[in-house]
Amino acid sequence: MAAARIPAAAEGQKGKPRRRPGAQPSGSPTAGTSGAQREPPPVAVQTSGASPGSGPAAMEEAAEQRLSGGGAFCPRPFFPSPPPLGVTKPRVSYSGELELKTTLRELVVYVIFLFTLCLVTFGMVSTNMFYLNEVMSRLFLEQSSAEDEGIDFNSIRNMADFWKFAEGPLLDGLSWDKWYGNLTSDLQENRSHIYYENLMLGVAQVRQLKVRNNTCSIYPYFQNFTKDCYSTYHYKAEDKSDFGLKNGSEWKYSSAASLSPWYWGDVGFYSSGGFIFTLPKSKEKSREKLEFLRKNGWLTRGTRVVFIDFSTYNANVNLFCIIRLVVEFPATGGALTSSRIYSVKLLRYISFYDYFLASCEIAFCLFIITFIIQELIEIKKLKMEYFKCVWNWLDLLLVVVSILAIGFNIYRTMAVSLLMEKLLSAENVYPDFYFLAFWQILYDNMIAICVFFAFMKIFKFVSFNKTMTQLSSTLSRCASNICGFAVMFFIIFFAYAQFSYLVFGPQVEDFSTFPNCIFSQFRIVLGDFNFLTIEVNRILGPIYFISFVFFVFFILLNMFLAIINDTYSEVKADFAGIPSQEIHIKDLVRQSCNKTLVKLRLKKPEVGSGEENLQSKEFSSTKRKDISKSSKRSSGNEKKSRSRKGRKHHLRIPPDNTEPGAASQSSVSPAEFQQLLKYTAELEEELNNANAKLNRIMKSMQQLKEFSGTTDE
Repeated sequence: MAAARIPAAAEGQKGKPRRRPGAQPSGSPTAGTSGAQREPPPVAVQTSGASPGSGPAAMEEAAEQRLSGGGAFCPRPFFPSPPPLGVTKPRVSYSGELELKTTLRELVVYVIFLFTLCLVTFGMVSTNMFYLNEVMSRLFLEQSSAEDEGIDFNSIRNMADFWKFAEGPLLDGLSWDKWYGNLTSDLQENRSHIYYENLMLGVAQVRQLKVRNNTCSIYPYFQNFTKDCYSTYHYKAEDKSDFGLKNGSEWKYSSAASLSPWYWGDVGFYSSGGFIFTLPKSKEKSREKLEFLRKNGWLTRGTRVVFIDFSTYNANVNLFCIIRLVVEFPATGGALTSSRIYSVKLLRYISFYDYFLASCEIAFCLFIITFIIQELIEIKKLKMEYFKCVWNWLDLLLVVVSILAIGFNIYRTMAVSLLMEKLLSAENVYPDFYFLAFWQILYDNMIAICVFFAFMKIFKFVSFNKTMTQLSSTLSRCASNICGFAVMFFIIFFAYAQFSYLVFGPQVEDFSTFPNCIFSQFRIVLGDFNFLTIEVNRILGPIYFISFVFFVFFILLNMFLAIINDTYSEVKADFAGIPSQEIHIKDLVRQSCNKTLVKLRLKKPEVGSGEENLQSKEFSSTKRKDISKSSKRSSGNEKKSRSRKGRKHHLRIPPDNTEPGAASQSSVSPAEFQQLLKYTAELEEELNNANAKLNRIMKSMQQLKEFSGTTDE
């Protein structure tokens, strides 16, 4: 036997169950049935027939394998899951302390990795980015000019408003050649400093995309009234032919680089090419050029979008600000405005703090390489069992996202170093920093996802806590019920979504698209909704709102909470019936501090602690010898009876009138555990002898039966 237990079935065969040392008799009047008063379960111990890998070293190896998250050794909490009915769980876990120490060691290393990752990520972001974006947004999106009838960027409604904005507020925001009080700026000649601090890089660029005529079908009844038809923008309908004066880049199509990012607007997905022109540095020359293009019809019926791009650099905070103003002219007519303002730190390593962040980035790469090697070793060792643990999938996802983030960072750094000098070499050329900002934003997004999953992985190391184990057990137990509830919930939810889209979509912005309907219904559940917007339909609007709130908010959400509450109550009741196996961190830390103080001779060693530590150290080497000696001493029935009686007195069995909760909550010292081990070994031999006698009796009865059969013949 690898592990010997006191089987209840074997005890029942002898008519009266044998009582373990330190336990209450079953007939005691003080024995209760509650979780805090039930008798502690028997202890599983290793006997002489144990495998060669037993002992503290093997338990430590198993603990490390469990914490590594590999396959069947997926991290388990030190609190066991609630046992099935009729199954008794052990009260003492021999590897519990080793598992806790291994977990704490792994947790300390992982906290260092997480701290390094946070330094790398939060070192790229600062509040100055928000302030710079806010300043540029107010200047170019909200500022208007009295000469142009108060037109600002957000108030553009047609092509005429666009030209008023371009010739007025746009040029005023780009040209800062004078200080306050109309004093001429002598800081740098022929250069604009927006708000006196942000250097204008190169010149601004204006680009438009068009669609061809006759790219849509006209119903025959209206063909005599409408000759032209310009469809919505898509790449196949894009017009790339020369138009207008045909004597400059603004009249000829210019293709973009293959890696240039497309733009996702409100009503289309636009390519990076188009008809392009730049604005001179002089404000008067820029106004003359805009007037010339307006008079010669640069914007046509086929125009679907106009981009205004420019970049600035603030040396005070070492930030680039890349600004893109977008005006879309949909096929329905009118104009839609949007903007993208990115403040990014493209020049990374300037100050001492930047070089410190560079060292953190190197440390982060070393951590990722270590994690990759560790995961490859576990996959090689466990093979397909590795992929059966959820934590392993989280580890792989964290590694993959980290590799992508590192790849983005390397590419962005190389691109900046290669293109910076080229982009800044010509003063009258538009420097395309939007391409670099796009990759910087991708890197920020990937590193944000990496930080999110890195923080989620902390749950893997807090599984020794009873509360965390209860919560995880609750979620795992009610997962099937939640999945069934989710099917019913989304059937009703999407039914209301399609209803609201069909009824309110043409008239209410919040329901103009199907995704907007879904988001609006979530807002209704959270109470963030304007009821007056759906009163466009005075009959179906109130019916939709009242029925949705009743079924989804009052019924479905309460069903969801009831499922979780009931499951949590069941799990909590099951855990209350299990004797506590928690090894408190504070006790472990206190013991470690005491040992450290004793070694430093800052504290005197305690009398009892030295003996217990000595016994715990000698336990591994003397366990097999004690078992063999106890086997030799159990040769006769009288000798075994005397040894049991003497051992009962030695183990300080509490009297029957003691409280049952005290026995279940008392700790087992190494000396008592050694005596329990000897007692269990003798019980095992006694059971083996009883089984041997029973086998001999059965053989004798079989022989008598066969003999009686031959005599009858």
